[in-house]
Amino acid sequence: MELTQKHCKPCDQLGTALSKEAIQNYLENLSGWQVEENKIAKTYSFKNHYEVMAFVNAIAWISHQQDHHPDLQVGYKICKVTYSTHALGGISENDFICAAKVDVLLS
Repeated sequence: MELTQKHCKPCDQLGTALSKEAIQNYLENLSGWQVEENKIAKTYSFKNHYEVMAFVNAIAWISHQQDHHPDLQVGYKICKVTYSTHALGGISENDFICAAKVDVLLS
């Protein structure tokens, strides 16, 4: 099943953080995402601040639907999205599910 078709699991049902090998396997299915200190991150560029804010609002909707929330760094023409599963102290499948759903916003 594609990541975009999955729904995030509650943190108490996840078990443990993903291994480095599993993380690399998931990254192969995403474009532009990188590992940064037990997190996955990607920076998106836009034409103007309005587009950035529309993107941020769309991410908020995904976060609400999935009950899994990213850290966002918002600038005039950029938005850096960072996911990790704080309850596990690392990266879980939930992070990749949400990353894939965010990427679909711009496809």
